[in-house]
Order: sequence, then C-alpha cells, then structure tokens
Amino acid sequence: MNRLMPVAAGLLLVLAVPVLAGCGTEKAAEQAAERAAASASASYEAARKTAKAEHDRRFKDVALICSDGVPSASPEATASRSMDPEAQKYAENHAFKRKAPLSGDAACRGEAHAKRVARGLGGVRDEPALRAALGRLGYGSADLEVYETGGSLGFTFLVPDAGPCITGLLRTPPEVESHGFYMEGGCKEPKGGH
Repeated sequence: MNRLMPVAAGLLLVLAVPVLAGCGTEKAAEQAAERAAASASASYEAARKTAKAEHDRRFKDVALICSDGVPSASPEATASRSMDPEAQKYAENHAFKRKAPLSGDAACRGEAHAKRVARGLGGVRDEPALRAALGRLGYGSADLEVYETGGSLGFTFLVPDAGPCITGLLRTPPEVESHGFYMEGGCKEPKGGH
C-alpha cells in the first residue's frame, strides 16, 4: 500500500495540472472570443456606416428627407394579438409571411424610396419599361424580381446599401410599399405554408 501512495499522489498531480491549466486556458479563450466579437461588431458597424454613406451619395433626395431619422412604427409591430384560437392558429400557419419590422431610419428611408419609385413608374406597363425606369432611378437590376400576380406585373428588390425591400404592382397608379425581409428570407413574399 505504501508503494501505491506515491503512484496515487503522482496520478492526482497529473490529473490536477490539466484541470488547473484548463482554467487559465478557458479564461484566455473567453477573452479571445470577447475580443473577436468586439472586433466583428466594430467591423460590422464600420461596414454599415460605409454602406449608408454610399446610399446617401447615390440617393441624395432620400438622404435629405431622412437626415433627422424620423422614427416611424411598423403597422405589424403595433398590431395586437387576437385571443381567438382559430385566429391564433391562422397566424401561426402564416408566420412565414411575416416581415421584419422597419423602424427609425430604415422606416424613413423605405417610405421615401417607395414614394420615389411610385412617382417614377407612371405609365410603365411592361417588364422592359419597368427595368429601364428603375435603372434611371438608380436601382440596379441585380436584386430585381419581376413576376405576374393577379393580372398585374409585380416586382420587388432590395434598396442598394440601405436594406429596406421595395415591392410593388404596376397598376394605375402604381402601388409601391417598403418592408423588411420576410421571416423566411428575401424581399418576395414566400409561397406555401402548412
């Protein structure tokens, strides 16, 4: 038994060193993760400011309108929930159609872009004319989706460097709205459900 004591003590020491070393390693890993998160956050914030500056350079009229960043609540954000179980079930089954709310600067910019697009589409009736009109207004065709919906030509795109989605129908007058991404992603309303 006396011979086992030094072996047991050595084994205990071998087991204790990694545990004690792990505490320092864990603390260092936590600090490294915190530094990486702070760096990523700073990088994201710098990229966001650069994109906003580019947006403001391209769309001076919108930047001027929203220079105060007038807050505006999204109608979906303020909607009340029904206590009716059938209404709750319907809402749950159609949650994929919910849009991220826009507020503050994003809501202001989205509304200004929607009005700007609606004014620029007067008399437009087909896809080539739509693409040409949006191009003249400064909206590239990279994110533009054009589709038939209920006898009208519909379209949607993401405002470059600002983020709100613009969706509309070519009617008389054109119907154009701004909104956040759909919960399932993208600017176009998803089809389906359960």
